[in-house]
Amino acid sequence: MHGHERRAAASENRRRLLLVLGLSALTLLAEAFGGLWTGSLALLADAGHMLSDVSALSLSVLALSLAQRPRGPQQTYGHHRTEILAALANGVLLAGVSISILVESVERLGRPTPILAGPMLAIASLGLTVNLAALGMLWSGRSHDLNVRGAWLHVAGDALGSVGAITAAALVLAFGWTWADPLASLLISGLVLWSAWALLREAVGVLMEWAPPHLDVPEIERAIRGLTGVSAVHDLHVWTIASGMVALSGHVVSSEDGEPRKLLQEVSDLLHDRFEISHSTIQIESQDFDEPGGVCFT
Repeated sequence: MHGHERRAAASENRRRLLLVLGLSALTLLAEAFGGLWTGSLALLADAGHMLSDVSALSLSVLALSLAQRPRGPQQTYGHHRTEILAALANGVLLAGVSISILVESVERLGRPTPILAGPMLAIASLGLTVNLAALGMLWSGRSHDLNVRGAWLHVAGDALGSVGAITAAALVLAFGWTWADPLASLLISGLVLWSAWALLREAVGVLMEWAPPHLDVPEIERAIRGLTGVSAVHDLHVWTIASGMVALSGHVVSSEDGEPRKLLQEVSDLLHDRFEISHSTIQIESQDFDEPGGVCFT
């Protein structure tokens, strides 16, 4: 993705996140009031999750704003990693809220309390409607931006929470099963915790500069070795700078005395066309590079 395309995508993602942030804040107030009024743990759990959403979305908007700032002389990659830091914070926040709800759900299973199921059903249905609208707004950006994906996961967790609250309210209305409320909270929290783990794992992988999961580094090395005039590849590194920004560096040993610029262009074209890596630094070396008089070309 080119620089102007990335800036346009970031601007659109920021606009969508602001809209979702406003909707989430309104839903948070409705569910918090509804949970206290009806006595529903599922609604209160969803309101707590919405609170984490509002915080996470605020972090996401801030991260996107910072990422668009021009790079300085000491910030050679700019501020793109702020989105990864925000995603990490979102994952930690999501996991913390999920664990607290899990604990409360287990305690409530042993002491079910009366619930106003009718108002609970109405408020949970409103929450689901808002969450589905927010998921639609963030859908297109979630595949290319880890920060937006974190926000999408938050909202998806909320949608599941609303479904659980609706189901629990229906069971209480139909059969008087008050235990359905904490049980729904327990199941939803487990799903949200799984999503948080996936987000944390990916964010940590970027910060640790692991190769992105969709790229097979040995396959990249074999592809470069397969080019005419290449005898060896070493010190090959592949990492993610930010969402959609994959970088690669490596040393390619030439087996021929041909034009190194041509070989460099072939390697760059291979990386771009086959693996969609456009940010690469390749050093072309002669086979006697370590010896006095050896040739190196970057």
